[in-house]
Amino acid sequence: MSAVRSVHSFSSSTSLNNDRTSYLGARIPVEVETMVKYMKDLDKDTFRKILKAVVGALEGKDSRESVQLILENTLISEEKLSFLISGAYTLLKVALRLPVSTLKQEVFKEDLKDLRIPDDFIEDFANIVYGNRRPILENAALKHGVRLPALEDMRWRVDVAISTSSLSRALQPSILVQLKLSDGTSHRFEVPVAKFQELRYNVALILKEMNDLEKRSILRIQD
Repeated sequence: MSAVRSVHSFSSSTSLNNDRTSYLGARIPVEVETMVKYMKDLDKDTFRKILKAVVGALEGKDSRESVQLILENTLISEEKLSFLISGAYTLLKVALRLPVSTLKQEVFKEDLKDLRIPDDFIEDFANIVYGNRRPILENAALKHGVRLPALEDMRWRVDVAISTSSLSRALQPSILVQLKLSDGTSHRFEVPVAKFQELRYNVALILKEMNDLEKRSILRIQD
């Protein structure tokens, strides 16, 4: 989205009124905090025009004309409008990534209330995330999002080098792996057995740690 300025830095911390972490994460993005600050003097009509431009951008449309009209018909500076748009864009984009079953509407509203977003604006945000346009926004995110190629096929075999320039590798087994990706490319590489065992161990360790985390009550998804 050309009209939205991405802000990747994060504020030091933002505490909620309870022990639950906001759906935006433990640290609220600085563009969202700045958006909230600028909302204090924002009328509802202008806010809805900004929100319309943001929704258009989420759908993959060019929002530059809509943004320009807002600048021409309001007293909002370009810098202030940039933060309002980028903050709303981040707030909605993160929410739309989460399934409705995971991020309940009442929890979403509570998180926005903890950020001190005006109640009328919260309702407008909720109508976008949980309204009839959600499927359109989700499809647009899948269509325009950056995705890495998927693994389509994997073949491997154990090989032993009989003749090699390195004596340390002679008669040492290794694993030859060939990967075929969804973009049509193929990749072939060799892994020493010792390194493969190290990889296998680390993957098993990560899976165990993930399983341990899921057992903690604080991370369980409440129905």
